[in-house]
Amino acid sequence: MEEFRRSYSRLCEESGAQPQESVLQRLHELPPGRLDLATQSLTVDTCRALGKLLRNEALLTELVLSDCMLSEEGATLLLQGLCTNTVLRFLDLKGGLLARLLLSQGNNLRAAGAEALGRLLRQNKSIQSLTLEWNNLGAWEDAFATFCRALAGNSTLRQLDLRNNQVSHKGAEELALVLKSHPSLQQLDLRWNNIGLLGGRALANCLPSNRTLWRLELAGNSVPSDILRAVEQAMDHNQDREATLRENQARTRVLSKEVRHLREEKSKQFLDLMETIDKQREEMARSSRTTAARVGQLQEALNERHSVINALKAKLQMAEAAQALSEQKAQDLGELLATAKQEQQSLVQKQAKEHRLEQQDAAERESKLLRDLSAANEKNLLLRNQVDELERKVKSQQDQLFLTRQELTNTSAELKMRAIRAEERLELEKKRSRQSLEDSEQLRLKEVEHMTRHLEESERAMQERVQRLEAVRLSLEEELSRVKAAVLSERGQAEGELIKAKNQARLEEQRLAHLEEKLRLLAQARDEVQSACLQQRQTAAEAQARASQLGLQVEGLRRRLEELQQELSNKDQEKVAEVTRVRVELQEQNGRLRAELTAQEALKEKVAALERQLKVIAGDHREALLDRESEISSLREKLRLKEAEVARIRDEEAQRASFLQNAVLAYVQGSPLRALSPQK
Repeated sequence: MEEFRRSYSRLCEESGAQPQESVLQRLHELPPGRLDLATQSLTVDTCRALGKLLRNEALLTELVLSDCMLSEEGATLLLQGLCTNTVLRFLDLKGGLLARLLLSQGNNLRAAGAEALGRLLRQNKSIQSLTLEWNNLGAWEDAFATFCRALAGNSTLRQLDLRNNQVSHKGAEELALVLKSHPSLQQLDLRWNNIGLLGGRALANCLPSNRTLWRLELAGNSVPSDILRAVEQAMDHNQDREATLRENQARTRVLSKEVRHLREEKSKQFLDLMETIDKQREEMARSSRTTAARVGQLQEALNERHSVINALKAKLQMAEAAQALSEQKAQDLGELLATAKQEQQSLVQKQAKEHRLEQQDAAERESKLLRDLSAANEKNLLLRNQVDELERKVKSQQDQLFLTRQELTNTSAELKMRAIRAEERLELEKKRSRQSLEDSEQLRLKEVEHMTRHLEESERAMQERVQRLEAVRLSLEEELSRVKAAVLSERGQAEGELIKAKNQARLEEQRLAHLEEKLRLLAQARDEVQSACLQQRQTAAEAQARASQLGLQVEGLRRRLEELQQELSNKDQEKVAEVTRVRVELQEQNGRLRAELTAQEALKEKVAALERQLKVIAGDHREALLDRESEISSLREKLRLKEAEVARIRDEEAQRASFLQNAVLAYVQGSPLRALSPQK
């Protein structure tokens, strides 16, 4: 507030006026965020400076200007400054701020006061509490109508104090028009005015369409007791509605937190599934890379073999050229050729035996692969059986949910029947009771309706809970279908890999058969060359050495085939691990479903507890009826005493109003206050 004090003194000096010492002292003593200038006679210069400061003041939240007796110009300057303020929350204009505006001579001043207040209510969007006690706003109907129209355009005001403002029944009708559609006003104080019967009826008729106002004070307005009771009932209803709204908001917050938690869990599960899928894809890519590398190695080996075969063909051509030269020496070498033929036959028999052994090994490997495929199919069948069991469990849970719904409908029907029976009993008691107890019976009926509404809201909450459980069940079914699809896709990938491996094995067997045919052709050529000359025998020996090299290469290919088979077995093990992981996930989902079943049982227990509470409330209600009858007699006596007190307070307030009016007139005319004091 020290900075506010310095700026106030600076603005007063700029306008050529001296700052008021009383105002400076108040600014020095006040706490931060509050400006209290009550009972201070503020000059026009002070009002001008305060109006300029209040336009952009960002720390002031409360302003008290009660009993200041401002002039027209000063009040308009202050209100103009408050129109653009966006921080002020509490404004106190009690007793005297508008008295000079509304009690001075001429219509222009009254119109100016109403216009200033209307501009404040229309433009300011931060004031939540406005106190206008002892300002005689209702003495002039046109000014009060403009004030009400401005109030209708304000959507931030929550508390309004209009005590002792001489509001008539027409002013109350204007306020009733405003209250029908006002979105924010929660508290309205109209005590000690002149509302009367017509104004009270207008206010009571507008309350059913208003759902925000929960406090309306009408004491000291000559309003009948039945209207006051209706107003109190409407206020109680609005208070109950506000309490239920708060409870619903709290419940919605809790439910939103639960939904967020479930969404986070689902997102985590989805991310885990995506990670596993990415890992599987990476593993498949690695396996495809390794197979591609191995295929490249095999292709290189085949290229090397083609180069060797081409070299052998070149050598055969050279041997054919030499064959023409060695025909003469063929007779001498006949015996040597016979021995070479025997050795060749033995070699051919050995190669045939090795080929048969290789074919047997290949057949055994194929049988092993078929056995693995059958085992995988059996595992898939087991998984399908587990999925069917889960579906059966889901169906059983659906049946349980249906049973719970039927129980809820039965309980709601029973509650409705009990309510109908209670209403019938209440109607019988109404006929037997006196006319003086009709009001209490109406209150009792409203309480019963309130209880039925509360029960209906609880039933709606239970139905919403059931719907959420059904949504969770649907999400679980979707997850099961996704897991099924993933298992089927993995099985298809595994079958495709097995088919690829079989095709590769067949291609290698075909290549081996082709190589064996080439070897046979080479052996025939070698026989022809050996029949020609010894040089051809040497070349045959070289060919045998090369054939041994080819055999070594064939053994390398066999080793590679064994490695591929080991990789296939590793992939089968990985599939088994994935199947176990899926089983674990299904078990976790079963545990969640069991937890939901326990929650449903808890809900059933809650329904039973609610039925017990209804029984207890019915007993309490009967006792409350007896207590109400005793309270009504005591309240009548209290009302009689309060009416006497109200009459006395009215006399005192009338004396006070006449004294203030005389004081205002004396202040305007410049006469001393002693001469205008009331006679004792």
